[in-house]
Amino acid sequence: MIQAPQSLEELDLLASEPDRALVETLSRIDGDVVVAGAGGKMGYHLSRMLRRGFDTLGASNRVVAVSRFGDEETRALFEDHHIATHPADLTDAMALADLPDASTVFFLAGRKFGTGDSPETLALYNEEMPALVAERYAGASIVALSTGCVYPFVEPDSGGSTEEDEVGPVGDYAVSCLGRETAFRRASEKNGSPLALIRLNYSVDLRYGVLVDLARKVIRGEEIDLTTGYFNCIWQGDAIRCTIRALDHAAPVPDPFLLNVSGTRILGVRDTALLFEELLNRPARLVGTESATAWLSNTDKSQRLFGPPSVPEERLIDWVADWIDHDRPLLDKPTRFEVRDGKY
Repeated sequence: MIQAPQSLEELDLLASEPDRALVETLSRIDGDVVVAGAGGKMGYHLSRMLRRGFDTLGASNRVVAVSRFGDEETRALFEDHHIATHPADLTDAMALADLPDASTVFFLAGRKFGTGDSPETLALYNEEMPALVAERYAGASIVALSTGCVYPFVEPDSGGSTEEDEVGPVGDYAVSCLGRETAFRRASEKNGSPLALIRLNYSVDLRYGVLVDLARKVIRGEEIDLTTGYFNCIWQGDAIRCTIRALDHAAPVPDPFLLNVSGTRILGVRDTALLFEELLNRPARLVGTESATAWLSNTDKSQRLFGPPSVPEERLIDWVADWIDHDRPLLDKPTRFEVRDGKY
């Protein structure tokens, strides 16, 4: 059994640990790798997993993390682990032209929070920017992070939306995320570039995620709204491994690789909050009633290709409770998964 991380250093090591199958995927990459939007919540762990995987192979492929890098401390975190950094604004055409060449691109950039009244911001970062990056790396294999929010709400008994289901985004944010997918599809069709689209919900790294949101509310005595009563989640290390291994299946339009990435189960907010009540020895203050539907993903395809996550949901809940109970560092970035109108 994988032991729970007890420190930030242990968390970073575990969330960036490559397994044998991932290393095999990396062995097939010929050239350097760019991680666009590396300064976000998943970028450091994904970049570091790539670097560790290439090091296991003794390979010379460079991993280049591209981000605005608002502070030198964040940039140093990458460089201290032999990940090259390239500060850039991905909406700037001149900055894009100056980006290093690469055979493979992981696109993690985008904008969500603070955009509820700013559709133009969503369009810039979630639709126009992806189109620019896709054109800059015409011909490269691209794995682009998307979201399960492009699907419509479904009932838990459905088992969640599959990759074959029709999309039905709710709200401006989800619509812009579908626009991101469209931008990459158009570039793939034009350039013949292999493409994989990763529909993720929700990654948990112990410092943030849906489980962290719920655990914090329990330990603080805050109300937990049950209206959005169901969700999926996955340990960040497992989410990243699936994302990287999707490279093996990337293909040009009309057949790009679509993959739902999440855990194996649909969890109930009520049941999960009551588990945290027991683990944290604090009462869970539940309010409201569950709606019949939520954003839910079916991950049968991911499990068939890559196997189940290494950290099941029950263990991840235990890990989060232990992390919160010991007052370890948090990112203070709520997911706002309970939002149902798509305005963040």
